[in-house]
Amino acid sequence: MKFPLALRAGLAACVLALGPAHAQDTYPDRPIRLLVGYAPGGPVDTTARVFAKYLGDKLGQAVVVENRAGASGMIASDATAKATPDGYMLGFAASPTLTMSPQVQKSTLFDPRKDFTPIGLVVDYANVLLVGPQVKADDVQALVGYAKAHPDAVSFGSAGVGASNHLSAELLKKQAGAPMLHVPYRGNSPAMMDVVSGKITFMFDITSTAIPFVKSGKARALAVTSRTRNPELPQVPTMIEAGLPDYEVVGWYALMAPPKLPAPVNQRLTDALQAVLKDPKFRQAMVEGGYTVNTGDAQALRQRIDREYALWSDVVASANIQVN
Repeated sequence: MKFPLALRAGLAACVLALGPAHAQDTYPDRPIRLLVGYAPGGPVDTTARVFAKYLGDKLGQAVVVENRAGASGMIASDATAKATPDGYMLGFAASPTLTMSPQVQKSTLFDPRKDFTPIGLVVDYANVLLVGPQVKADDVQALVGYAKAHPDAVSFGSAGVGASNHLSAELLKKQAGAPMLHVPYRGNSPAMMDVVSGKITFMFDITSTAIPFVKSGKARALAVTSRTRNPELPQVPTMIEAGLPDYEVVGWYALMAPPKLPAPVNQRLTDALQAVLKDPKFRQAMVEGGYTVNTGDAQALRQRIDREYALWSDVVASANIQVN
């Protein structure tokens, strides 16, 4: 039976119109790529791989981690922002990439406040202020006092200019009004080695990698940067308890998608993410890694990006930090 030409054209238009909607209804029907902006083996990558396994279980499809390291995570986030908004390329973003790096990079690839569809937060993590065993300061106020009395004597290491631990120390300098010399390294590990050996005075490091150094006695923890104490380091005070009432730095990882993500896909990812965050085995794995699970939704994530972007903008401007 042959249909009139006009009717055939109308039917074809209907099929085309229903195509994307049908694809959204069956999402996901193939593996999903999860972009990570750091090299394999680091804390972001390691956490992303655990998360990807659980997310894939909830979605019923494989979620494959793809490392696109470089520019402090900005290459992967830029690829996420520019991906087709169909839910098959997502980003596992670390907070420095969205709130710090865009402040210090001369060439900004994206605007974290408008170039993504935020799905939700995954975990929070604190930094730890670490000193070597040879440093005589027993607390943060003693360290600050020594820096004020000896303006050229206190130095701190970081993973590089504009890194999270660099800006954490710059915030300490700003709030304490103490002179401290920044010594940038190519990564956290060499900086930590120089803290342990006494070549530099202190550094901030993420809880998950700091804890082994503290428990082995190779370094001492003076404070954690979260508002509450860390369960793995219960004897270590917060920076607030240490006498800096406005000091709170809590990093996070989040699930991001390209802008203009269709509502059905967004909802499917949101539901799957919340299911992962409520999974007891996932929660236990995160606690053991030094993280705190955060069930903040898209709105909470968006507000956090805005708030921390403003905080670090002030710190970067005060310290006059910029890299090519």
